[in-house]
Amino acid sequence: MARRGGRGWYGQVAAAALGVTVVAVAASLWTAPSAPVDGPRGAAASAHPAAADADRKAAAVSMEIAHASDRGARGVNITVDDGPDPVWTPRVLGVLDEYGVKATFCMIGPQARAHPDLVRAVVAAGHRLCDHTVSHDVTMDTKSEAYQSRQILDAERMITEASGGVRPLYYRAPGGAFTPYSRRLAASHGMRPLGWNVDSKDFERPGTAAVVATVKDEMPNGPTILFHDAGGDRSQTVAALRQVLPWLREQGYTFGFPVR
Repeated sequence: MARRGGRGWYGQVAAAALGVTVVAVAASLWTAPSAPVDGPRGAAASAHPAAADADRKAAAVSMEIAHASDRGARGVNITVDDGPDPVWTPRVLGVLDEYGVKATFCMIGPQARAHPDLVRAVVAAGHRLCDHTVSHDVTMDTKSEAYQSRQILDAERMITEASGGVRPLYYRAPGGAFTPYSRRLAASHGMRPLGWNVDSKDFERPGTAAVVATVKDEMPNGPTILFHDAGGDRSQTVAALRQVLPWLREQGYTFGFPVR
């Protein structure tokens, strides 16, 4: 989940797995020039400290919070938080596949470790990974640097191991609780801090129609849309995506990834 104040197909998914702050920003970010998105990096960094340090420096990205899309002014980024979840992640993946849309999945470290098949299914389907910490602490910005480091780097390790060596490309602070330190640390590990422009409020389960209406109303805020695939019953999210995705395409948007 990405907002402050809150908590914290199957066959196709299994086959795919085997085969392989912040709130809204100014509209200027929506049209900001964007750099190409790097592909998922492969194997995990070397265990040798010097080599690992060199790998991190080579992979370093901007520590500024990303909101723009790599597809430019009419690009849109679908982001999905708090999973993976054995019930809802496959259903979200199914809808994305149905409409040919790629998304960024912001995963909780222990969830990724518990469901490596789903992490690998996400990667196999061409989606991107994002570090969403170990315990989804929305008060991260009040904690020590040592605590922030453990939350971010332990989750990065869990996600990378679960994926089979594909590292997360982004870091999203729970509740948007970024700090200069956490942004700098994430960027030094090749993870661009990731914000959002449109909060679908699906986590509150206000009804599918309300989720869809919120997305449509907030689209002028910018391209990065927040959904969830865990934290409870996400049937409204799945239903809303079935309406939102074709609507966005009808409005002339193209689907991309957050800038790196």
